[in-house]
Amino acid sequence: MERRVVITGLGAITPIGKNVNENWKAIKNKECGVDKISLFDATEYKTTLAAEVKNYNPEEYFDIKQAKRLDRCSQFAIIAAREALKDSNITAENTNLDRVGIFVSSGIGGLITIQEEAKTLYEKGNKRVSPMFIPMAIANMPAGNVAIDLGLKGESISLVTACASSTHAIGEAYKTIKYGSEDAIIAGGTEAAICELGVAGFENMKALSKSEDKTRASIPFDKERDGFVIGEGAGMVVLEEYEHAKNRGAKIYAEVIGFGATTDAYHITSPEPEGNGGANAMIRAIEDAKIKPEEIDYINAHGTSTHLNDSTETKAIKKALGEVASKKVKVSSTKGNTGHLLGAAGAIEAIYCVKAIEEKIVPPTINYKEKDEECDLDITPNEVVKADLNIVMSNSLGFGGHNASIIIKRI
Repeated sequence: MERRVVITGLGAITPIGKNVNENWKAIKNKECGVDKISLFDATEYKTTLAAEVKNYNPEEYFDIKQAKRLDRCSQFAIIAAREALKDSNITAENTNLDRVGIFVSSGIGGLITIQEEAKTLYEKGNKRVSPMFIPMAIANMPAGNVAIDLGLKGESISLVTACASSTHAIGEAYKTIKYGSEDAIIAGGTEAAICELGVAGFENMKALSKSEDKTRASIPFDKERDGFVIGEGAGMVVLEEYEHAKNRGAKIYAEVIGFGATTDAYHITSPEPEGNGGANAMIRAIEDAKIKPEEIDYINAHGTSTHLNDSTETKAIKKALGEVASKKVKVSSTKGNTGHLLGAAGAIEAIYCVKAIEEKIVPPTINYKEKDEECDLDITPNEVVKADLNIVMSNSLGFGGHNASIIIKRI
């Protein structure tokens, strides 16, 4: 028996806000979280811009000892998960916490910790490497730390599919509840890879924007795009079985009705040129949702601001929806606001989709100027557009050829 799955809680910390309300206000105000790199000295780098969480002080959220034992990516995960669980009002009194799962992903994990402990090894020797190195660095620890912090004892997993990680986490959480294994799951992703090693790695593979103008760096679908802007933060949603949510009087934001995932099997970083993998993920999500392509009102695209992603995703959307539907559906990328949060991107964008449904508006693709004939979709540029959104889709496409799409519906 298939059960309905709804969203009852949201949590976020990103370059444009430290909670969901701040994030959504910034989206509507067309705020850009991209700025000069401040987390390290980037003088020797071609990349000068990143999308950092602004004015972040871990001691506002954790005691000093706890903060030192948590990589930045785990800190962000806990902050967003706390907000999402509080928003859902799930408690030990109204929910069996043994049946609340934790599907929290990261594309990279504790990269800052890996970098710092590698420095310690080569500068001071093996005996000086912290015993907390492995527990802070491994990619499953955000999920484990969220579970410990919140006392949740259902299934706890971390799916690592690069930039599709958190959409994958939400999709697998949806399926797990749909088929009865859990009553609720905190699902999402976290990332904190803005450090010397992370930026050098992405820069040397020519993935990052070299722009020094923060309004012309993360510019999805714009003809002048030259790479993505690395971002950081976390996004979490609480997914819950519909009857369970209804019986405890929960506020229900929206319903997850479809999920699809595929693999390109083409290249370690480049998407398959015709967009077949991304298209098939969308088609699977549409079939799972039992809807027609033309019923989709809005797509929050992966839209990274790289040449290959944006042009290939355009082809994928056309193949999945057909020429007519793809011309009519509203499309935007909120990475103009947040930069690219890598493994956390999909969860943040799912939250923006929920808020878009709730307030009946399409988030704009900010800083969009030059139309690209290769990206000839109905890209919503620069201004919020009012629209009676009923069904929306969010796409995430990751290195390694990972593709994931979720479909969310007004309830």
